Amino acid sequence: MKKLLSALPVVAVTLLCQASASAAPGGAGLEIRIGGGDGTLTTPVRILILLTVLTVIPAILMSVTSFTRLIIVSHFIRQALGTQTMPPNQVLIGLSLFLTWFIMQPVCDRVNKEALQPLMDGKVTEMQALDKASVPLRRFMLRYTREKDLALFMKIARLPRPKSADAVPMRVVIPAYMISEMKTAFQIGFVLYIPFLVIDMVVASILLSMGMMQLPPAMISTPFKILLFVMVDGWNLIIGSLVKSFY
Repeated sequence: MKKLLSALPVVAVTLLCQASASAAPGGAGLEIRIGGGDGTLTTPVRILILLTVLTVIPAILMSVTSFTRLIIVSHFIRQALGTQTMPPNQVLIGLSLFLTWFIMQPVCDRVNKEALQPLMDGKVTEMQALDKASVPLRRFMLRYTREKDLALFMKIARLPRPKSADAVPMRVVIPAYMISEMKTAFQIGFVLYIPFLVIDMVVASILLSMGMMQLPPAMISTPFKILLFVMVDGWNLIIGSLVKSFY
């Protein structure tokens, strides 16, 4: 990753400096173009933007989608069950990714209809498409962002109170949305911990009363927690509740 980031300036210079040498009486000429005559970006600049976006896709995925809440709650479930590494991280991340795809599908459809397709048809420029794509994404994030968190970053950035939600800059919406999602995920995780904590306390009390202090309570309580989770169809309840919380 460090090598890729260090090579980006070289790639940028190489792509942006698309030179065409033409024979002239005074010597060779050098032409560097960033945008076309119609306001669109040239192909090298588009490639540069694509390479830059590819390097930050993981951060974008975690920052502006439902992935944050899903992955945090998934890890809370695993910790509450006391199964350590089961399900493994790959399974939890894969499940969170597909659930994110499912939840974000309406937003992606709007972005595709309002921004991507007009851009592919040449009806709008890249910057216009970017502005159009940010509208449904901003509305999605603002729907689950607390006003307190928005006010915090507006105050830090020393920005005036916006007249409408569409006037809130993305540099304020994204961090406010992330901390709101983390608080929501921790609240859900706390609620999930309660029934499993009760089982741990009951098992520990029984073992203590029987004088079996050398036997780890987690060894006895874990099968009962798994049994309870399976009997109530825990994955169905939790995943269903998480997905419905975004609708």
